[in-house]
Amino acid sequence: LWIDLDEPPLTDSKIFHLKCSGKKEEKLQKTSNYILNNKLEFDYIIRGGGCAGLSLAYELEIHDKLKNKTLAIIEPREEYKRDKTWSFWKVFSHNFDDCVKKNWINFTINTPNETKHVDCQSTPYQTIDSGRFYEKILSKLKLNKNIQFFKNIDEVDKSDSIVFNSVPNFDNNQGKLWQHFYGVEIETDKDFFDDEIFNLMDFACDQRNRVHFFYTLPFTKRNALVETTWISELNNENLEDYEDQIDNYLGNDLNIRNCKINFKEKGAIPLFRQEKTNNSKEIFIGSAGGMTRLSTGYTFLNIQEQSKYIRENIENIRKVKPYKIHKKYDFLDKILLRVLKNNSSEMGNIFLKVFNAEPKTAIKFLSNKSDLSEDLKVILKMPKWKFVKEII
Repeated sequence: LWIDLDEPPLTDSKIFHLKCSGKKEEKLQKTSNYILNNKLEFDYIIRGGGCAGLSLAYELEIHDKLKNKTLAIIEPREEYKRDKTWSFWKVFSHNFDDCVKKNWINFTINTPNETKHVDCQSTPYQTIDSGRFYEKILSKLKLNKNIQFFKNIDEVDKSDSIVFNSVPNFDNNQGKLWQHFYGVEIETDKDFFDDEIFNLMDFACDQRNRVHFFYTLPFTKRNALVETTWISELNNENLEDYEDQIDNYLGNDLNIRNCKINFKEKGAIPLFRQEKTNNSKEIFIGSAGGMTRLSTGYTFLNIQEQSKYIRENIENIRKVKPYKIHKKYDFLDKILLRVLKNNSSEMGNIFLKVFNAEPKTAIKFLSNKSDLSEDLKVILKMPKWKFVKEII
């Protein structure tokens, strides 16, 4: 019967899907849909094969949730290569320790008048190399024939699939705050860096009536990532001379005259929530699903927790509540961002005050792991009147 039709034959993954579908009527209906639409159907679809999409796919795969289920990953990129750096304090275990480029147990925060040294031995700061991350996950996923990649969502039939959407839509961002940055990984011709300590924030730089700091991660004594970071509205041309900012900082502040640039990265993290995520047809994940901590921009570990939650509830995922960062952090972060917007010159001192609390407490607070008593210890270090005004 099928040979006589001018339609392509069923692929192995489609046949497998039909074998696993259950009732004969359902098999016939799915086969009929395929012939009419010339599109494959999948149990799950992940839109976006970046950090969130691949983290979820990997979590499902290593826990055998795709053994008898099919998955389509929609990702337009032509190739995977190192394009990002993800860093965080390790406040819990995750799947990607073998992708960590470097751990640190000490860091500094600088203002023009003060340098604060902080010990984070109990929660080391880690940096993930996205190239290693992609390689690890893709090598695992390609072993499962039930997983396929597509360039466009229109290539698959999503009518009966559970769709996880990691593609953010922040079009309505007028007047909203972003953390935007530009970084270079440099290599010097002689030992220069102390690779046992990193600089989380250096506010001793030109602020231009916004919040501006530099961020330095030394991987070795000759190799480091140096980033210029702004918290402001996006697309402000007065702030986008990133390369000049880096050059001036390297030459005038770090006194590095000669170095080789091995890698560049540029990005922007929204410090606000995406609107219209209550879509019954899709489950939003990653930054699109609210996994970015608004006060810091940290997202990676939140993605890992969300992926674990989805995996644990995958059989009933349409019925359970979506995973969210605790609402208390959104409340506190929005107050902080209002303070930031109206008191940009004070932000260096405010972040110093956060770490006037016990370092472990401050890090737990910034990583969404603090209890009420720890929240209060951090809050009581803040300039109270400035925060009270924004609440009122």
